[in-house]
Amino acid sequence: MSRALIESRTFNLPVKNIDTDQIIPAHFLTMTGREGLDRACFFAWRFNEDGSDKADNPLRNHDRARQQVLVTGENFGCGSSREHAPWALLDYGFRAVISSRFADIFRGNALKNGLLPITVDEAVANWLLDNPDTVVAIDIENRSLKVRGYGRFDFPMDPFSAYCLVRGIDPLDFILQGADDIRRYEESHGK
Repeated sequence: MSRALIESRTFNLPVKNIDTDQIIPAHFLTMTGREGLDRACFFAWRFNEDGSDKADNPLRNHDRARQQVLVTGENFGCGSSREHAPWALLDYGFRAVISSRFADIFRGNALKNGLLPITVDEAVANWLLDNPDTVVAIDIENRSLKVRGYGRFDFPMDPFSAYCLVRGIDPLDFILQGADDIRRYEESHGK
């Protein structure tokens, strides 16, 4: 599977102002690993207090293999800062989220943790929300989104984040790639 290209159908959650506590409730923040957070993702929307499935679960028909791109209403990821939110979305099977607006802290956390937040014009977001299960092709290196039946659109992203996403690394991994060079420099300079 290419990390530079994401070809998928979309899954829609046409809700504005989805906050990080809705994405992953606070009582799951004690988990330190990324695995197993799929169960916590949108927990209150998917499960009753006794753990049984909710009849009106808006994620019931999500197909992880086919629908790796989430389309949402504006202001996605608002609320408190938590890296667990992108971790949960990734573990649930999403590789990218498309919205007309993201909370800044969520956007930064997503990019640092391998989840691609794509900001599009409101008209594009609304078209996608009106057309669920649409085929999209995302070219991360060229920062472009191709929407079948609608058009091609550029999206903003800094080059460093694109570099890391394409290679499947985070900022720490990037630094560690130069560990040998850092060690040699320190040795040659008496440190």
